[in-house]
Amino acid sequence: MSELARRARFLLPALVLCLLPFYVDAFWLRVGLFAMAAAIGAVGLGLLSGTAGQLSLGHAFFLAVGAYGYSWLAGEPGPGLPPLLALVLAVLLAGAAGGLFSPVAGRVRGVYLGVATLALVFLGHHVLLTADSVTGGFNGRSVPPLTAGGFGFTDTDPELVVLGVPFGAEERLWYLGLALLALTWFTSRGILAGRPGRALAALRDSETAAAVMGVHVARHRSAAFVVSSMYAGLAGALLALAFRRIVPDYFGLALSVDYLAMIVIGGLGSVAGATAGAVFVTALPLLMTRYADHLPLVATPGAGDGAVGPTEAARYLYGAAIVVILLYAPDGLHGLARRLRARLRRRRTPSPAPATASSSTTLPPATAVRAKEHTP
Repeated sequence: MSELARRARFLLPALVLCLLPFYVDAFWLRVGLFAMAAAIGAVGLGLLSGTAGQLSLGHAFFLAVGAYGYSWLAGEPGPGLPPLLALVLAVLLAGAAGGLFSPVAGRVRGVYLGVATLALVFLGHHVLLTADSVTGGFNGRSVPPLTAGGFGFTDTDPELVVLGVPFGAEERLWYLGLALLALTWFTSRGILAGRPGRALAALRDSETAAAVMGVHVARHRSAAFVVSSMYAGLAGALLALAFRRIVPDYFGLALSVDYLAMIVIGGLGSVAGATAGAVFVTALPLLMTRYADHLPLVATPGAGDGAVGPTEAARYLYGAAIVVILLYAPDGLHGLARRLRARLRRRRTPSPAPATASSSTTLPPATAVRAKEHTP
């Protein structure tokens, strides 16, 4: 692939994403914003579980730290810090929470680490319900809007019209989400392509072999947990800005399971795969909720007992998708797309024409000479 084609492969989707707010309504922008926030968190979990091979069921806890950290740091009650500073500190706070847990992550692996991180979700949910002065308890708390340099990511602060299109909160947050997702892609791909990524992949394959090659096992596993927690904190803060009000029930075990589904469906150890899986898992229930009236066997939200709602139906669908992928495409959507591109490339490449030569050229030189001597 030429350099121009490689650049076009990234620039064309980026251009389409930048133009979408001019052509789609607020619903689709909200779906995209939720998907971008989920993609940021999924990239972090993919770095931890797909590249480093550490099972984590506590991703929802670190999303909650980022979401509530931003809401408290920038809001009232709270320090009332500038929102942009509060966003940065919320990400660092999530990383610090991961750092406090990293000694456990550095020494425990496999299903034992999964159970240990599962305890984080239950502990965090209890704290969110009981720490009323910080979290607002069961009713949650409102999220202060983000402002930077006098520009607010709200509907009217200030009023903004671009090419005849009024830019409200969804349009402005859309571009914020794109910028944060681009930052996530740049940093995560840099980690995977550099020495840290190779060290984490070596740990996943064999800790003994990695230790022999000079990789500090506990240090790299702890560092992977901290970096993954920071990505989750950033995703949680972006989700909070999109929701505008957060409640503890959102950050439960189901959210952690959703993130595991994202990286399995998209492909373990792949930034693009984690993004694709996040879009699939996030957008599916929202789309099914919107079009429930037109879907068979799916009841509208608020229907009677025993009916299968859009959220439940979506979980059934991507649960089935996980089973199918594990059976037929263990490397997920990313691996499937890679094989499809390779097949298309082979079809475009013309096969070499069969060689046509005279009988004299097909014979060895000495044999050709003797044949010429005996010719009358």
